[in-house]
Amino acid sequence: MYSISKKISIGKKAVIQRDRFINDETIPSAVTKFSCCDCNHENTLEIFPYKSGFPILQLYTENKVLSSNELLKNGMITTTSQRMVHIGEFTVNDLPTLYFGTECSSCLSKYICIFSYGEKQPGLMVLNISGLWKYEEQE
Repeated sequence: MYSISKKISIGKKAVIQRDRFINDETIPSAVTKFSCCDCNHENTLEIFPYKSGFPILQLYTENKVLSSNELLKNGMITTTSQRMVHIGEFTVNDLPTLYFGTECSSCLSKYICIFSYGEKQPGLMVLNISGLWKYEEQE
């Protein structure tokens, strides 16, 4: 799990087994599997609430890694509703949104994971994985 600081281009979206976890399903972590787009190897993805990930705005601030248009076009994020805009301009399901880089344990293809985690309503904590996309670093 790492942050991404170089400009990237987005490729295929990986197939993941499960993308939504509620309340105690995230304790101590949310665990799912994804299939690599290149070699079909099944990889484990583990997200620890409040420990995993980096703020999504690190990607699109000054178009450093990706532009907000690229994130929207690929369905990675959505524009935040007016009632929740205080948590950021772009989110996944109007919850605080984070990302991290990971790789296939077999062929080392690089992936970006985008997810949100927070209290959707009192007593309902939701971790939602927007998806994992293969990416290539640009020169």
